[in-house]
Amino acid sequence: MKTLLIVWHSRTGAARQMAGAAAAGARTEAEVAVRILPAEAAQPADLLAAEGYLFAAPENLAALSGGMKEFFDRCYYPCLERLNGRPYAMLIAAGSDGEGAVRQLARIATGWRLRAAAEPLIVCTHAQTPEAIAAPKHLSDADIATCEELGQALAAGLALGVF
Repeated sequence: MKTLLIVWHSRTGAARQMAGAAAAGARTEAEVAVRILPAEAAQPADLLAAEGYLFAAPENLAALSGGMKEFFDRCYYPCLERLNGRPYAMLIAAGSDGEGAVRQLARIATGWRLRAAAEPLIVCTHAQTPEAIAAPKHLSDADIATCEELGQALAAGLALGVF
């Protein structure tokens, strides 16, 4: 059985909802074990034990959130040259375009020699005021469904040996 590891960081709930929806979609594949961990709990051993990855995080100040960046900082060198060729996808919750976080995460994945299995999925919350940015987020049913589909597709690809 192959393992899909979903690592997420969230302060206001959007990225957590995205990760949960992707996990629900991935769990429809009986031949793939799905592990979902908050970024602060995920360790290099978790990455090494999985065949594929889904990273879910918010964009903060045009960059990957600090909590997700800390996960990558902590795990980067222990996993360097040990994850080559494994598939990954990303989910980004953003108040505007999310492109800064996408670029940063893609560069990290390139350093690990991971292979993008899907285009980045960005959910825009349109939060632009201090109050809206700090408020708990509630994603639409359509956004949740899109995250589920990505999780299911990634798990299906692992199960079928496409990646």
